[in-house]
Amino acid sequence: MRRREEEYLETMYILMKRKKVIRVKDLSKALGIKPPSVIEYLKRLAEKGLIHYEKYEYIFLTDEGLAIAKRVYERHLALREFLSDILMLPNDIAEKDACRMEHVLHDTTLERITRLTDFIKKYSEISPEFLDNLKNHYAAMSSELP
Repeated sequence: MRRREEEYLETMYILMKRKKVIRVKDLSKALGIKPPSVIEYLKRLAEKGLIHYEKYEYIFLTDEGLAIAKRVYERHLALREFLSDILMLPNDIAEKDACRMEHVLHDTTLERITRLTDFIKKYSEISPEFLDNLKNHYAAMSSELP
């Protein structure tokens, strides 16, 4: 599956969760793409059986489209959590990087990242100073950079 297809499906899923319905104008705004271009791509997704789309109607994800959208969204959340909570990157950077990485990482790599995140969070509950030490380590690394 192409990255662009995944981005469309994930964005539609997010809109569906927030607004209950998916409209071309909302999708266009969320993606930052003009409506005519969005409509052309929606036709392709409909031909592939990933969405139901009729002109001037709401857009609906098919079961297959919904499954893909959920998978991509869950990958995004896991990566954003790792980047923001474990690597302590600013939220805007974590969000942008998660959006890029969700499409290219192997499932095994993502599984390891998720397990590492869970392990570190569990360990930090047992040893609360762990995350403070990690934060100090990152700060020391930053000051050493040119």
